[in-house]
Amino acid sequence: MRRALFRKALFICASVAVLLPSFFCNSPEEAPGETTDHPSSPWLNVYDTAAHYVGMDVCRGCHPGIYETFIQTGMGQSFGSATRQKSAADFTPGHALVYDTVLDYYYRPFWKGDKLFILEYRLSGRDTVHRLEQQVDYVVGSGQHTNSHIFNINGYLYQAPVTYYTQKKQWDLAPGFEKGASSRFRRMIQLECMSCHNAYPDFVHNSENKYNKVMSGIDCERCHGPGSLHVAARQSSAPVDTSKTPDYTIVNPRRLSTELQNNVCQRCHLQGISVLNDGKSFFDFRPGMKLSEVMNVFMPDYEGAKDKMIMASHVERMKKSNCYVVSGKMSCITCHKPHVSVKFTPRSQYITACQNCHSGQGQSQCKESAAVRATKNDDCVTCHMPRNGSIDIPHVAVTDHYIRRRPLAEAEVSKITAFLGMKCYNNDNPDAITKARGFMEFYERYAPSAGLLDSALIYIGKQADIESTQKQNRDFIRAWYLKNDFGKVISYASVPPESISDAWTAYRIGEAYFQSGQKDKALPWYKRATDIWRYSLDFQNKYGTCLLALGRVDEAKKVFEFIRGENPNYVSANTNLGFIYMQQGNGAMAYDLLSRANELDPDHEQTLINLAVWHYGNRQYDKAHKRLEHLLQKHPDNEQAKMMLADLDRM
Repeated sequence: MRRALFRKALFICASVAVLLPSFFCNSPEEAPGETTDHPSSPWLNVYDTAAHYVGMDVCRGCHPGIYETFIQTGMGQSFGSATRQKSAADFTPGHALVYDTVLDYYYRPFWKGDKLFILEYRLSGRDTVHRLEQQVDYVVGSGQHTNSHIFNINGYLYQAPVTYYTQKKQWDLAPGFEKGASSRFRRMIQLECMSCHNAYPDFVHNSENKYNKVMSGIDCERCHGPGSLHVAARQSSAPVDTSKTPDYTIVNPRRLSTELQNNVCQRCHLQGISVLNDGKSFFDFRPGMKLSEVMNVFMPDYEGAKDKMIMASHVERMKKSNCYVVSGKMSCITCHKPHVSVKFTPRSQYITACQNCHSGQGQSQCKESAAVRATKNDDCVTCHMPRNGSIDIPHVAVTDHYIRRRPLAEAEVSKITAFLGMKCYNNDNPDAITKARGFMEFYERYAPSAGLLDSALIYIGKQADIESTQKQNRDFIRAWYLKNDFGKVISYASVPPESISDAWTAYRIGEAYFQSGQKDKALPWYKRATDIWRYSLDFQNKYGTCLLALGRVDEAKKVFEFIRGENPNYVSANTNLGFIYMQQGNGAMAYDLLSRANELDPDHEQTLINLAVWHYGNRQYDKAHKRLEHLLQKHPDNEQAKMMLADLDRM
């Protein structure tokens, strides 16, 4: 009876979780024939698909002065290899130590020669009961606010769990890893994150986080567009006298309309819920386009707490300001020189920007007393754009770009009083499907409230005349999947798997069948998801799990071996392969794989179950007992472990 209970234990593991100076009082020069009504532009590198990126070193050849100042900006320093020179962090003993009080892990970043590592460990009394070292390959951030850390496993990029906050000179858990939400070394660096924190990478398109090559810092072409046409023209003909006419081979943001200027910046400085248009990717926006041609960016709209902001919400906050609303001409480069670091920008530049429109009613007309103004050095920005903490990044204060006449009264900063909905900040009229996707993205990322999904379903239903039923069904499938209504999901799966081109849709249908006990019907949908995204290791793991559940062990084994070949640190692939080898009587190989999984994640439920079974089968009952006790300490609701432990206690 006891052996039967252990043999019937569910060993299968599947872990898929269900970022040019101009002043607005002087109108920017509008290029002849420029229109914002449809996708056309006089700038030749905007819509010409033959125009390609050449890299910042090519730009440097003709523009060395601009290059030398730009490379010192926050954009130029946004990403780089993990070197002592790149890191702004303090590694002195006793300072570089972080403790996750919820998950009970210590983290200590340290240098080993010229290599940066992060040590994760756990203590029991004075004994170290867990130890894991991870080398860091890249540092994200200029060091003005933070340094975060990324590591590379065979091209797959992941974020490390600790960040250095330079303003406070403090190490702490990375943003989003606090309060028990840490994914430790498993947070994927997906294209949305990479494409704002760095120049465009060489991305493996049928993956979620695999890259052939990444660059070092945001480059010239992110603001000017692909440079190949410009380089070819300058190599074959004399330079254009830009004091008389624009050089239309490459975008000059100063010559764009105010809206298109802001669209260049808000591609990354309007952080929120980015909903890609169908058929578009994060590579597709080019300066000179409307951002809404590629994506729509939503933010939750709240009543109350007007000081609450996220770190990269500069454009959203600016658009709330009367200076923006009334002038109609205010853009980011009204105040900023993108080629020069803020560290080297004189304060007078920002004050002059204010005075250019408020002359005659400016500081001499300020209602504040002269004594108070003197304490602020007669600095408009200090009073009207105070530095606030961000709600998404701890230990950081940034300039609030919501320009207001007076500091907020205490009642205005107290708390959020109501959720008003999702507001799109780069498109006044997004369609119903896009609005629905905004609600669903917000639900998945930040606020799992059932009301958001109800709103999404209403908006999907409003667009019943949509040109493609399959497109609408894809969104219904997503909404009902998030509601865990798997029967509804299955009811929309009215086409064969091979006709689906969206990997997530195929996965969600497969998961709906799997969770409904129809594993045979789930399999072709999981397979379709992996056909579309071969290098999504999470999808591969679910496909392998389904194969294993159906008794197709040899096929499952190949899938898990593929995953380990791509990422040998993928915990579930190690523990699932360990189970297969245990079933095949290869105890040594099974134990090696299960032990490796346990080293990578000492609290992983299925690994602990499988190790307990292995110890039991090898008559190591005390060790089996300890594994199950540890599992229940970390996961007290695991009924399977409770039954197995009770079975052991009766021996």
